[in-house]
Amino acid sequence: MGFIDGKYIEVDSGVELFVQDVGEGEPLVFIPGFTFTTEVFSKQIDYFSKTNRVIVIDPRSHGRSTISLHGNDYVTHGADLTAVLQALNVKTATLVGCSFGCFTVWEYVKQNGFDHIKSLIFVDMPPKSLSVNDDWVEGKLDDIAAIYNAYLRNSAGHREFITSYITQVMVQRELEKEELTWLVEQSLKTPYYIAGNLFASGMFSDYREEAKKASKAVPTLTIVAEHWADIAAKYTNQLTPESQVKVLGGHMMFWEHEEKFNEIVQDFLDEN
Repeated sequence: MGFIDGKYIEVDSGVELFVQDVGEGEPLVFIPGFTFTTEVFSKQIDYFSKTNRVIVIDPRSHGRSTISLHGNDYVTHGADLTAVLQALNVKTATLVGCSFGCFTVWEYVKQNGFDHIKSLIFVDMPPKSLSVNDDWVEGKLDDIAAIYNAYLRNSAGHREFITSYITQVMVQRELEKEELTWLVEQSLKTPYYIAGNLFASGMFSDYREEAKKASKAVPTLTIVAEHWADIAAKYTNQLTPESQVKVLGGHMMFWEHEEKFNEIVQDFLDEN
């Protein structure tokens, strides 16, 4: 599953983020989704660090970063990303947000603008998670409420929710028992009571304005999963017509279909 030495960067009083910083060249920054860690990007680190400086972050309360009782929301995660990039002296970068990590990227540009952005890549996340319209959304309001109220209330519920999400939405193939256990364990490094905070913060986010501004300001790529590709592509084309849209695999296509994913990203980087 790959392990690369990392460093710790203090982003707030008593809060350190675990960061991997590998390779040289144009910086490429990966931000994992809800409760996931740097380790899910091992195949991207291996591939892109040959040509780029690859920076991968465990957000606050994820993976090997400090478990913090405050700041478990995407406004704070955007500020944390700012602190990391400043500490690493990153002048311009391509930011890659995966799933809820997209909120961190949209929040970063909301706070900082585009002076330090070369391009942006958004992996399988609508900029507004919930809607009463027929938009691209995370799910029906009642289903999302049920997850929050029924599952993210204790460790067993968190484990059950993430296990079903991995097998039904994130990965398309039948997982080996060891693979599933490993993926679930990545998620469970975030305590359930913090997972609940993050889930609510993500589900109540609305970054449609930032998405529009981003697609006009810098080259933007949106990669969506096959299971909702029709609505996702249509919605993205309406909201941010300047963004390229590609379709691949399940929600975690960068892990399952890493060669195709890396090729899509490489083509985008070469063009821009």
